Amino acid sequence: MQNIELKGKTILVTGGAGFIGSNLILELLKTVENISIVSIDNLNDYYDVSIKEWRLSEIEKEIEKHPNSKYHFIKGDIADKNTIDNIFNEYKPEIVVNLAAQAGVRYSIINPDAYIQSNMIGFYNILEACRYSYDNGAKGVEHLVYASSSSVYGSNKKIPYSVDDKVDNPVSLYAATKKSNELMAHSYSKLYNIPSTGLRFFTVYGPAGRPDMAYFSFTNKLRNNETIEIFNYGNCKRDFTYIDDIVYGVKSVMEKAPERKLGEDGLPIPPYSIYNIGNNSPENLLDFVTILQEELVNEGVLPKDYDFESHKKLVSMQPGDVPVTYADVSTLERDFNFKPKTSLREGLRKFVKWYREFYVEHKENYIKKKLKYF
Repeated sequence: MQNIELKGKTILVTGGAGFIGSNLILELLKTVENISIVSIDNLNDYYDVSIKEWRLSEIEKEIEKHPNSKYHFIKGDIADKNTIDNIFNEYKPEIVVNLAAQAGVRYSIINPDAYIQSNMIGFYNILEACRYSYDNGAKGVEHLVYASSSSVYGSNKKIPYSVDDKVDNPVSLYAATKKSNELMAHSYSKLYNIPSTGLRFFTVYGPAGRPDMAYFSFTNKLRNNETIEIFNYGNCKRDFTYIDDIVYGVKSVMEKAPERKLGEDGLPIPPYSIYNIGNNSPENLLDFVTILQEELVNEGVLPKDYDFESHKKLVSMQPGDVPVTYADVSTLERDFNFKPKTSLREGLRKFVKWYREFYVEHKENYIKKKLKYF
């Protein structure tokens, strides 16, 4: 592997107003000196835009503490080739972290076009820009890190999921686009010697996360006195991974790129890697719901006498879903010493605390303050 010093680098983070992207930017600003971060996000309304605006406001507050670092936010779409080309021409990023994507398995069934535009065309534009960053002898992109997903494992029966497993049978369009990203990155690594690392994320959760994720949507529904549906009659397990552990893993990966080497044919051996990034400890969905309920009561989001049993409904598995996700992270642990530290209860407690502050106490203050984008 090729070690990369992040200090003084220009880093492009796509999906910079997203859950993982915004937290990564905050971590980089806090821990890396003299860094220049360029961020792009289209701020679509797939979920509550005020959450994205809150994340951006947190970054704006953080950058003020670091006068030697720079942060540029661009409201734009990675599916727009001209926008991406202009960013690469103007800022010349040395590290690219592609976290922009249309997320959600179920949404891909009803709105497939969004997934083709963002996940396929958008990623193609990123790859092309990386390819041409080496023109005229320029050093260009030193490392491309991009988001894949545990969904690529489809309905694989072997548990835990290993990066050595066959992943040729996706059960949703979302999964198919993520597998396609891996194949596209491999071909560009082979053809143009672009060091690339794909990360298969497993059920990321935490404060200011995505409202379509179970822990968030369950909280909203319970607070609104609605019924939550627990799929596969509760016989589901998920490898819930707290956002801080994910960000630690992403940053560690950024600092070590696959090494460029030539093969016997004189062509590059693809400087290409894939890793699972998860908690390596699947939790039963019913146990997860119990912990969430307890923390909602402890934090005062729901009353102590809330009747949870009357607000739960066990239902069958949904199209595109799988009963178990469980990450084998042994290669990530071996290469980067990755060890998640956050228990499910600790992570949910932090989420519930943020939820209370954002939705119950202060949301009006967040949505009144609008940022100016450039």
